[in-house]
Amino acid sequence: MSDRESESDPDVKSPKQEARERSSSIMRWVKRIVWLIILMILAAVGFIGYTNYAATRAGKGILFDDVNDVPHRRAGLVFGCSKKLGDRDNLYFKYRIQAAAELWHAGKVDFLIVSGDNREKYYNEPVDMRNALIEQGVPKDKIVYDFAGLRTLDSVIRAKKIFGLTEITFVSQKFQNERAAYIAKANGMDVVGYNARDVEGYAARKTEDREVLARVKMWIDVNITNEQPRYLGDKEEVPE
Repeated sequence: MSDRESESDPDVKSPKQEARERSSSIMRWVKRIVWLIILMILAAVGFIGYTNYAATRAGKGILFDDVNDVPHRRAGLVFGCSKKLGDRDNLYFKYRIQAAAELWHAGKVDFLIVSGDNREKYYNEPVDMRNALIEQGVPKDKIVYDFAGLRTLDSVIRAKKIFGLTEITFVSQKFQNERAAYIAKANGMDVVGYNARDVEGYAARKTEDREVLARVKMWIDVNITNEQPRYLGDKEEVPE
């Protein structure tokens, strides 16, 4: 059938018409897919922004930069990290120890829990923290080990379930104290925090980048998966 004959019959489409319609249909689907991708990206960005704001809001009014402003709590919880970064001192570790010692010497806590990771034979965050605190003049019998603080969530929930503490002072950099405060409040704890000095430079930028996604996981752990510490076990006694 010629193009002229197909044009005279409304039910018969020429190859050119069919090609144009196929092209138009493909373009409609491409536009829909593009808009769907855009909406998904916007939703992801919005969710990331919300989870990060949720942590910041949780720390509002309960985190302090001046030790004199910190209210007294029975215990301070010091979050662990590596003592060294290669051959260099880890400033996050150094500043947390300084802050914890300041908190103790100011009489703001009765004892300290050093909570961190010791899964490897030659890597033991709690022991390193305890030794550093003793060097800063904190009595060794006022320092309690938590060897199962593998993550911020583990350290916070173990403080309540294992050590029986619902009122506590967090000691870390502000970004981690905020995230810890969110987890603690979701678990019915009354917490405050003393912010250790922050770190600047390349290492700090890498930490800030990781923190964005850490807060997303924080929100999912608390509100969707109800994540619990990897290790619990029997209750442990703390100093009077």
